[in-house]
Amino acid sequence: MRRKLYEIAGRVLLYGCAAITGSLLLFLIGYILYRGLGGISWQFLSTAESVIHGTVGILPAIQNTVFVIVVSLLVSIPLGVGAAVYLTEYARNRRFVAAIEFASETLAGIPSIIYALVGVIVFCTALQLQKTLLSGALTLVIMILPTIIRSTQESLKTVPQSYREGALGLGSGKWHMIRTVVLPSSVDGIVTGCILAVGRVVGESAVLMYTAGMSTAMQNFSLDRIAGASGATLTVALYHYAKENADFAVAFSIATILLILTVVLNFSASFLGRKLKRS
Repeated sequence: MRRKLYEIAGRVLLYGCAAITGSLLLFLIGYILYRGLGGISWQFLSTAESVIHGTVGILPAIQNTVFVIVVSLLVSIPLGVGAAVYLTEYARNRRFVAAIEFASETLAGIPSIIYALVGVIVFCTALQLQKTLLSGALTLVIMILPTIIRSTQESLKTVPQSYREGALGLGSGKWHMIRTVVLPSSVDGIVTGCILAVGRVVGESAVLMYTAGMSTAMQNFSLDRIAGASGATLTVALYHYAKENADFAVAFSIATILLILTVVLNFSASFLGRKLKRS
């Protein structure tokens, strides 16, 4: 009887925790949408801020955000997945692998302001890239690499050893076995790591304020001009309007755009992962 009561109490507690968490999530999403959807218009999305014309637009911030996401992922995904494959499939020194895993877990938990200071010292000053979007993207690469490495490693470890032995027994080479058997079987975990990395890139503000700047000026749409320019992403623009200008209407509109962008990126990554696993 007592055991049954404990089971019922535990189930009620779990359901209550899940209900509270879900309710808080729905409340936050609903409140952001309620405050922000009314301020979104085509002019808001397709123009830049202008004091002369009295307009508020976030097109430069959208452009800068897309640039930072694309550059950081193009650099970090090959490096992270390659490092994880080497540590899981090729490395034989267990102490070395354990040290790298410990370092990755430690780096993943470091506050972002530390990465901001490192980015200022290394990219902005030592490499003389100045405070530009390229410096911000490269700093984000360092910040999200541990997440991609660890998530990819854990996904690779879930692939049964029999898959590897069967492929090698049929005459497949080491790299061919990894490319055709191991990686396709672990694509879900790799995509999950990429989703976590994208979420951290989209939501980052401290690193980009220090390394990429807070300019809201419109840049010509060319990669060299954008990379060499200082600019604010959506999160930095949200901070600017909420903290510096106290314009919470615009801030909630930007928060809504960020929320929609995050949902779209997550669903796109999940869809791509399912397609890759089928193929």
